[in-house]
Amino acid sequence: MDSSTKVKNPADISVIIIYFVVVLAVGLWAMFSTNRGTVGGFFLAGRSMVWWPIGASLFASNIGSGHFVGLAGTGAAAGIATGGFEWNALIFVVVLGWLFVPIYVKAGVVTMPEYLKKRFGGRRIQIYLSVLSLLLYIFTKISADIFSGAIFIQIAMGLNLYLAIIILLGITGLYTITGGLAAVIYTDTLQTIIMLVGSIILTGFAFAKVGGYEAFMEKYMNAIPSNTSYGNISIDPKCYTPRQDSFHIFRDPITGDLPWPGLIFGLSILALWYWCTDQVIVQRCLSAKNMSHVKAGCVLCGYLKLLPMFLMVMPGMISRILYTDIVACVVPSVCEEYCGTKVGCSNIAYPKMVVDLMPNGLRGLMLSVMLASLMSSLTSIFNSASTLFTMDIYTKIRSGAKERELMLAGRLFILALIGVSIAWVPVVQSAQSGQLFDYIQSITSYLGPPIAAVFLLGVFCKRVNEEGAFWGLVIGLIIGLARMITEFAYGTGSCVNPSNCPKIICGVHYLYFAIILFGISCIIILGVSLITKPIPDVHLFRLCWTLRNRKEERIDLDADEKIEEPASNDDVSEQGDEEQSCWKKAYNCFCGLDQKKGPTLSKEEQEAMEKKLTDTSEVPIWRNVVNINGVILLTVAVFCHAFFA
Repeated sequence: MDSSTKVKNPADISVIIIYFVVVLAVGLWAMFSTNRGTVGGFFLAGRSMVWWPIGASLFASNIGSGHFVGLAGTGAAAGIATGGFEWNALIFVVVLGWLFVPIYVKAGVVTMPEYLKKRFGGRRIQIYLSVLSLLLYIFTKISADIFSGAIFIQIAMGLNLYLAIIILLGITGLYTITGGLAAVIYTDTLQTIIMLVGSIILTGFAFAKVGGYEAFMEKYMNAIPSNTSYGNISIDPKCYTPRQDSFHIFRDPITGDLPWPGLIFGLSILALWYWCTDQVIVQRCLSAKNMSHVKAGCVLCGYLKLLPMFLMVMPGMISRILYTDIVACVVPSVCEEYCGTKVGCSNIAYPKMVVDLMPNGLRGLMLSVMLASLMSSLTSIFNSASTLFTMDIYTKIRSGAKERELMLAGRLFILALIGVSIAWVPVVQSAQSGQLFDYIQSITSYLGPPIAAVFLLGVFCKRVNEEGAFWGLVIGLIIGLARMITEFAYGTGSCVNPSNCPKIICGVHYLYFAIILFGISCIIILGVSLITKPIPDVHLFRLCWTLRNRKEERIDLDADEKIEEPASNDDVSEQGDEEQSCWKKAYNCFCGLDQKKGPTLSKEEQEAMEKKLTDTSEVPIWRNVVNINGVILLTVAVFCHAFFA
């Protein structure tokens, strides 16, 4: 790529600088206008969020740079079916807002492992899930987002990969560590607006360049690279010819690259795990003022999820038309020359178009969009991962930790996570080799279904107990890891050099594998639960669907253990201001630890506050409005699937 197209002109650079100044300003405003000095304030934004920032934040924390690079790349390689991954979410955001969040709110929990601890008792499930969630964050979300963001910065700016990553992570980590969830949600809202504006403009340029929708469909089917043989070996045409079913979402159940039963059932299991039980997503819903705001936020996110098909998948396909020899290359040596990997260059479809199609200034805006999507995903993950670590792992190690100590532990853990993420980038660089979105979905298929099974049965089947849940999780994890490790040991291969992994292991499509693994996990959970003692109802009030409206007091399963509550910030307020040095004051102010203690609450006030936090009642008129919108969203989801089927 010639250096003139790189982002080196004053217009682009000034747009990027203005963008970062605005983001930092919003982050700082949120940081000083909200209460970050308590665990509830830092991790749940004080339960004061309204619907539109929640919806925008759900969308922004889901759409990372991995989506721009991965969806566009898979679109370029295989057509529109990958858009089905996005549209499946339209159904599951409704399941989240109407079925799962009311249970989590009534249970009065901050994290998902905390819910499982109340529901099943014992500590092993809570700690197991916390550790597994953190591993999933590193393997799928953080590594893929950093990798794809780095590809983009490399192409646009010609910077060294690691320098780009360190600058990015520095800014991202800074405002997550200082601001807490409120800062993350408000900056996410800003990022969503910028992401949508920038990608809509790019989509307009792309369709104009290719000559409209009809021309796009015709030209895509003829986008075949000119170089299709190396040495005297001729490559099989199916490796470089666009698929006959490129414009269909539902594909053949046996020969399809995304078979339709897998797309409907397998993907629903992954969506159940991601949208209804994942800390990053649920934490945003738990920060809402009331249930109507939760539901309205979910509906807004659902409507926004209609867009990636048109703003990412189709532009990726247009990139293949415009730069056929680069994006659709099949000869390993040629691909390596263009993008540094032998398996294919579909991952550079979106960045290549941004750098070549956009005029000066707008190119800077689009680079900001990519950085925005990368940063919003990373800040969400960092905030949620530190919540998991602090509330579920650290409090077990230090049961008497004061609130101040928990705040610091959460922030230090974010720094450690950033370190691990940077160390993991070379692994991602060598492993993804042109199939980023498939990589993310396949890892999820191997590790997510047992968690989805435990939550689904835990919420809707009160007979399930701790032994069943634990053995379902453990055996499910062993089966999933067996498939994952084997596949990575043999390599996923490419069309030109297929992997020689045994058919019996790798021959099953990852979406079919998710269905099988989910089924096995459910059978184990139910089987073990039925041959062991049930949990008495008195321990399950407001923790399962059938007992959600019971008013009696619940006796927690671990009531006899009585863990010490995190002590409050007494040590801060007892020291008079005169005893604190300037450095200490500045540090406390920066971390939100200097906020004056509120008056001590009486027992009645404490109970009233807890009642407010676990209240799921709605104003009838708003309940009807959000319910009607939920039904409309589901109708739209069915229509979109049918139209492109």
